[in-house]
Amino acid sequence: MSKVISRAVARLGAFAGVGALTACLTGAAELPPVRHVELQPLVAQVTRLQDALDYLGAPLAAGEHAALAEAAKMSDAGRATARIQEILDPHCLFGVLLNPAMRMNVYRGPAAPDLVEQGWRVFLIKVENHAGSTAVLQVSSPNAQRMYNAEAGAMPARWLEVGMFSSQPMLPNLSGLPLEYRIIQLYSRDAGRRSARFEFSAPTGGQDQGGVKNEIGVNFEAKPARAVTFRVSDEKGQPTIASFLIKDRQGRVYPSPAKRIAPDFAFHHQVYRGDGDVMKLPDGTYVIEVSRGPESLPQTTTLAVNARTTTVEFRTARWIDPSASGWWSGDHHIHAAGCSHYEKPTEGVRAEDMIRHTTGEDLKVGANLTWGPGFDYQKQFFCGAIDQV
Repeated sequence: MSKVISRAVARLGAFAGVGALTACLTGAAELPPVRHVELQPLVAQVTRLQDALDYLGAPLAAGEHAALAEAAKMSDAGRATARIQEILDPHCLFGVLLNPAMRMNVYRGPAAPDLVEQGWRVFLIKVENHAGSTAVLQVSSPNAQRMYNAEAGAMPARWLEVGMFSSQPMLPNLSGLPLEYRIIQLYSRDAGRRSARFEFSAPTGGQDQGGVKNEIGVNFEAKPARAVTFRVSDEKGQPTIASFLIKDRQGRVYPSPAKRIAPDFAFHHQVYRGDGDVMKLPDGTYVIEVSRGPESLPQTTTLAVNARTTTVEFRTARWIDPSASGWWSGDHHIHAAGCSHYEKPTEGVRAEDMIRHTTGEDLKVGANLTWGPGFDYQKQFFCGAIDQV
């Protein structure tokens, strides 16, 4: 009975334009059924949805695919629509209701708020669209703001990354149908319990933006990723540091650039890891490109991470070694601070971080520069003696 009352209050609140009710409706519950939906366009949208989930590596179960196919063949559109919702609603983390005046209400769906450390999870959003809106449904979160140039005190709260999947076979805009399902992807930097707030909007030209926004809070549980030890050696079998470009089957880069802190750079896709370093990777299949600068031969390997994955070995290859003839590679102009990558060039990169990058590119010499805006911080590295790093 409480679920029925909650659904009724949620729908009443949306039609009355009372968005404040949403703050109380953050617990998971069954989503209200949507009726009077034309079956053929709904089936077409659900077909695209299934294809997109397959592409994202988060397919529906075989039984769910079969049940959706059976529902599409039903002669009774009402029964078919209800059956489709019974199958897809359990995968929804959120429900969105747009009333005819484009007032929005957002509420929690029944999907368990489970994430994975250093990885992405895919959820659905159920959209009940009485406005016939064809706007773009947007979702943002203060917890998904970038780490890059964030104040130290703000970093713990910025643990999340949010992405709406609207590429083919999905469409970027809402269809205008009374019912459809959208895909949201969530990335967690951390393991453990985390809380996040989400803001939904569907802006349209010239419209009062305050009328089409709504917020909701969710408490998540993020499972730990696998700790994988990298064994890295050069062409002679000696331990070294190399450049690693790690992508999943959807081309997403790991670790997420938006959530990186030193020694990794947000403006790089690659990271630099040495022999014995540990990488956190969720279960899945990854394509890894390994190299050590322009003197090396980039190598690509596929890595399957599962319960048996504890250590993986990489050995770099070389096509030329100029140092054997007395020619030494180097970069004599490395911006430690003040580069355009830094909005506040008052500190810059530490020496122990930069040497990881130069070694990973097999540079024999790397010269860090300092200049006015970063001098007060960078001068500590000019100590008048041989620095340990």
